[in-house]
Amino acid sequence: MGVLNVTPDSFSDGGRHASVSAALAHARTMVEEGAAIIDVGGESTRPGAVAVGEAEELERVIPVIDALKRELDCVISVDTAKAAVMRVACAAGAELVNDVNALRGEGALAAVRETGAAACLMHRQGEPRTMQQAPQYTDVVAEVKQFLRQRLEACAAAGIPRDRLLVDPGFGFGKSLEHNLALLAALGEFTQLGAPLLAGLSRKSMLGTLTGRDTGDRVHAGLAAAVLAAWQGAAVIRTHDVRATMDALKVTAAARAARRT
Repeated sequence: MGVLNVTPDSFSDGGRHASVSAALAHARTMVEEGAAIIDVGGESTRPGAVAVGEAEELERVIPVIDALKRELDCVISVDTAKAAVMRVACAAGAELVNDVNALRGEGALAAVRETGAAACLMHRQGEPRTMQQAPQYTDVVAEVKQFLRQRLEACAAAGIPRDRLLVDPGFGFGKSLEHNLALLAALGEFTQLGAPLLAGLSRKSMLGTLTGRDTGDRVHAGLAAAVLAAWQGAAVIRTHDVRATMDALKVTAAARAARRT
C-alpha cells in the first residue's frame, strides 16, 4: 500500500502532492514500483493534527480519486473517518476505507456496508491532537487485540462480511515507544483475529527515536520494520517508500516460503 497524502500538514510529505497532477504523478510512480493499493488521505492524523471539515476533505481527495480511477490499474483506498467522505469516495472509485477510528464514527458502519467497500479497522487511543501526550496501557498487546476483536464483531453485527475487513494495531497512534515495540514484537498474534493484518510503520516517530534520523531519512529503519511485520504475517505493508520496501518484501517472502515446516 503506497501512501498518497493530499494534505498540507502530514508529518512526512505534507504539501508535496496537493495538486491533482502531482498526486497522480506520485501515484503512477508508486504503482510502477509495485504498489497494489494507493491510500489517498485528505486529513492529517499525525500527533497534534487539527481536524479538517468534511467539505475541505472532499475537495482534496475526490479529484485525486477520480484521476487515479481513470488512469491507473490499482486498488484505491481512502484514508478517512468520515462517513460522508467514505460514501462519496467509494462512488468515485475507492474500494477500501482505511479508517483510523475503526468505523466508530456516526454512520461509518452503514457507509461501508452499503457501498460494499472493504475496510481496515485501526486501533487508536485518544484523538490526534492529544493522543501522544501520555498513552497508558496495562497490557498493550492484549488491549489492542481485544479492541480489534470487538470492532470485528461490531462490523459483523452491522452486516459487513468478515472477508471485507482488515485490522491494523495502529503503530504511533496513542502509543509510546515501548508500546510500539511490544506490538511489533508480538505482531504475529494479531493474525489470530481471522482478518488480514495491515502494518503501517513507514517513517514513524518510533523509528526516529530509535535511530536519531529525521523523517525523510528513515527508509532503512522502515525496511527493517516492514520485514519484521511481514515475517510475522502482515498481509499489507503501508509505506511511503514503495520501491525499497518491495525489494525487502520479495526477499522476506522467499525466505518465508523456504522455511521448514
